[in-house]
Amino acid sequence: MCGIVGLFLKDPALEPQLGHLLAEMLVVMTGRGPDSAGFAVYGAGDADHLKITLRGPRLDEVSAALAGVATATVRDTHLVLSFPLAAEEQVRGWLALNRPDLVVTGSGSRIELYKEVGLPRQVADRFALPGMAGTHGIGHTRMATESAVTTDGAHPFSTGRDQCLVHNGSLSNHRSLRRELEREGLTFATDNDSEVAAAYISWRLREGASLTQALESGLEDLDGFYTFVIGTENGFAVMRDPISCKPAVMAETHQYVAFGSEYRALVGLPGIEQARVFEPEPARAYVWERN
Repeated sequence: MCGIVGLFLKDPALEPQLGHLLAEMLVVMTGRGPDSAGFAVYGAGDADHLKITLRGPRLDEVSAALAGVATATVRDTHLVLSFPLAAEEQVRGWLALNRPDLVVTGSGSRIELYKEVGLPRQVADRFALPGMAGTHGIGHTRMATESAVTTDGAHPFSTGRDQCLVHNGSLSNHRSLRRELEREGLTFATDNDSEVAAAYISWRLREGASLTQALESGLEDLDGFYTFVIGTENGFAVMRDPISCKPAVMAETHQYVAFGSEYRALVGLPGIEQARVFEPEPARAYVWERN
């Protein structure tokens, strides 16, 4: 079943409230996916620095070892390292040599990505989502159908810099598509079909497609039923398959664009009474980006 939420802020005055608003939207969707939850937030950053979000044990050891190279923020089971781009080889080399057990959940100039097994409220509170600021974010509450209930199987999936995807639905050709993408040099950490969808979008973007073009090409290459919500460094996108059997609703005002698997996820947003509320059309890419 699963539940998806997303919030893209047009009004900078709302940026300090992003985490609080996204957390409440996510918690409302608990009934659609109580086994695990995750979210990605696009906060402060610049093109000269890179953030890497890591998951695993003994994170204080990493912070201490890289203290002269990177600033570190520990949030429960996750660690965000921020460092100049020029130090990327050094940081990744140290991690590969000394801590290959750590999982990279996301990387980019602005993205931070957290996910764990547990109820959405528990996950949001463990990582202090309500206090986070940013321009946009997406979240997912999972009811596992295609793979085991694990943190690795939780959403979002990130397969490119400042890029992530959450998914409600099921892909029938993800195994064959995975093999094709592996021949293109992409690698996979899980058996989840949603990771394949994320990698497919990453591959299309790497090949020079726009986000809209990447989503539209998926109508030919992705077989199944799905709703995707995608985050990029500057944008937010929604795409449903041609049948669109999975529920989806959107709301837009002069301050924000919001997505929820159900309308009740949106009712706590400011000014929702004046919003243009609509169901995204099948097989149509909706993309919002900041300049």
